Amino acid sequence: MTARTGHRAPRRHSPAARAAAITLGAAVAVAVAVAIWVTGRHHSPQYATDLFGAQGAAAVTLKARLGSALFGLALVQLVLALWMYGRLPARAAAPRSVRIAHRLVGWAAFLLSVPIAYHCVRTYGVETTSTRVFLHSVAGCALYGAFVAKVLVVRSRHLPGWLLPAAGSALFAAIGLLWYSAALWALNGFAAPGL
Repeated sequence: MTARTGHRAPRRHSPAARAAAITLGAAVAVAVAVAIWVTGRHHSPQYATDLFGAQGAAAVTLKARLGSALFGLALVQLVLALWMYGRLPARAAAPRSVRIAHRLVGWAAFLLSVPIAYHCVRTYGVETTSTRVFLHSVAGCALYGAFVAKVLVVRSRHLPGWLLPAAGSALFAAIGLLWYSAALWALNGFAAPGL
């Protein structure tokens, strides 16, 4: 245990073991993203798929609202992570409840993302018909790859400390891009600046 944080000091591992763990984790994360991409590209769109009973434009609006809630949870996650790692100005060290809240909000965000992603893949598949749709498809696949990467990094003591904020940043960026390219677009009269 370290006196400063009350956590176990990480075990030291050889550079080869660290490199192997990073390579394996990256390969699994990329494999998840690619598997979703391939599944979506080879799926026949079923435009009549409903989302909690809503279809067509109503499903798009519902998905945009759920996507906005997901982005809100991601913002909460970001603030909690910054607090946990002492990056919030004028805040004392984060109590244990902040770590618990971070984990619970993260799982809530993941669970909220599943019906949205399922509806996207089932209804549209992975499309590349426009810049907006292409970015949305890439971000959707990257979201789950980044989620897997973050879970693997959190669970491993073999990896360097910089990987956790990198995986968390990739996850946040994917959610932000998804929100921007779909939820904001839908709720803003089917327009998003730059897309």
